[in-house]
Amino acid sequence: MEVNWQEMLFQFLGGLGIFLFSIKYMGDGLQKAAGDRLRAILDRFTTNPFMGVLVGIIVTVLIQSSSGTTVITVGLVSAGFMTLRQAIGVIMGANIGTTVTAFIIGLDVGAYALPIMAIGAFLIFFIKKSAIKNLGEVIFGFGGLFLGLELMSGGMKPLRELDVFTELTISMSDNPILGVIVGTVFTLIVQSSSATVGILQGLYAENLVDIHAALPILFGDNIGTTITAVLASIGASVAAKRAAATHVLFNVVGSAIFLLLLAPFSAYVIWIADILALESKMQIAFAHGTFNVANTIIQFPLIGIWAMLVTKLIPGEDVTIEYKPKHLDRHFIDQSPAVALGQAKAEIVRMGEFSVQGLSESYEYVKNGNKKHAEMAYQIEDAINNLDRKITDYLVELSAVGISPQESARHSMLVDAVRDIERIGDHFENIIELTDYRETNRVKLTPDALNDLSEMFTLTIETVNKAVEALNTNDLKLARSVAEQEVLIDRMERKFRKNHILRLNEGSCSAQGGMVFVDIVSNLERIGDHAVNIAEAILGKRV
Repeated sequence: MEVNWQEMLFQFLGGLGIFLFSIKYMGDGLQKAAGDRLRAILDRFTTNPFMGVLVGIIVTVLIQSSSGTTVITVGLVSAGFMTLRQAIGVIMGANIGTTVTAFIIGLDVGAYALPIMAIGAFLIFFIKKSAIKNLGEVIFGFGGLFLGLELMSGGMKPLRELDVFTELTISMSDNPILGVIVGTVFTLIVQSSSATVGILQGLYAENLVDIHAALPILFGDNIGTTITAVLASIGASVAAKRAAATHVLFNVVGSAIFLLLLAPFSAYVIWIADILALESKMQIAFAHGTFNVANTIIQFPLIGIWAMLVTKLIPGEDVTIEYKPKHLDRHFIDQSPAVALGQAKAEIVRMGEFSVQGLSESYEYVKNGNKKHAEMAYQIEDAINNLDRKITDYLVELSAVGISPQESARHSMLVDAVRDIERIGDHFENIIELTDYRETNRVKLTPDALNDLSEMFTLTIETVNKAVEALNTNDLKLARSVAEQEVLIDRMERKFRKNHILRLNEGSCSAQGGMVFVDIVSNLERIGDHAVNIAEAILGKRV
């Protein structure tokens, strides 16, 4: 029989494309339907490694991507939201959660793929309610998943006629390490273990591979999926690199254990398939689920050892942005409101220090265009927003108890200071976005414009730093200095706008470059306004 290579390749690649799109679309729909609170769920419920495993399973089922869960976890570790030990639990849970996709594939409702997609499309395009639209995305993605599998399966059928493929599968049966390599490499290329497990289910259903070749490929798929976390950790914190390394270590060790137990594990899968009368695709799903659950049970007691090992393998002091408040003890609200006010002030000062750090990172990004500064600034802005919510809630609770007029004045000042610091975070985020625009569109700023920005950044950072220090120490002299420097910032803004107009008239500056320059200067001037608001509150003009 002559193999039509073009038809086979187009059908397989088209099916793979539809499958990958559908699984992402389904995951996005599930995520939106569940509410965009995944990071909050991970933060709140991963109190210990066991809870981490459960949360990892749930979140992975919701977003249909173990890689996605692991990437979120790497980000949370980098942000100081989660310890390495908690993260290892989540990663283990993510490996179990991803097996749900294989069970969904095992349902084998390919014949109904098109009507399922039609129902999903109808809900997306004809129903206005967002919750129903999200459900439509899930249903459309679910149908597309099976359509993609059907196309891939049809594309792979001619392989049974090829002697080369038959010899390869025999080699993989005789040499399991070859199967692991094939599974690993293919998942590295496709960037989705769900897709490669789906392909493996199709091959197994068509009797193109036997169980002795299929299981090592399955182990390789689990190793290959770790690449996403590794890529996410590049340029991230030391803690994030350790979390990604743990993901690799966990899957490699698990695969090694099961390779040694390949004969009894194969016999177990065949035995279970006979007892439960499992279809071919469901046999692979069951093997995948058993492997990941058993691997988690085996390695769960080793979490402390793995954490210690990756800390040794990846040395270095970890720099993280700690999102969580350190000073807000709710016991003081009822027992001692004056102490509670002091606690709130200490947290606001910490928030202010973040604003200085974020502004400095945005300045570095403007100077050299290095993305790591932008990413750090975004993390700091997230931390500021989180502290804004927590401190505001704390102050609202505090206002409900009886406080003296003097304490009430301090309370109002602190509420205003929180708002001003949060706005500083918004403004340096605007500067990051403007610099992103500059980098993406290759907009050039003249050396004179860069010098102007450097001068204004330096003064603004110094002013915000003084305002935070004045808030911390109640130093009236520092507060007056802030007010004086803010006047200089205002003058600077007017002067630099005139300089910009002169450059435009001379033709040395582009319109796009001018827009970026003026907007950055404007944001710095507003940051100065918020700094002086804090200073004036200390001077007693606003309380």
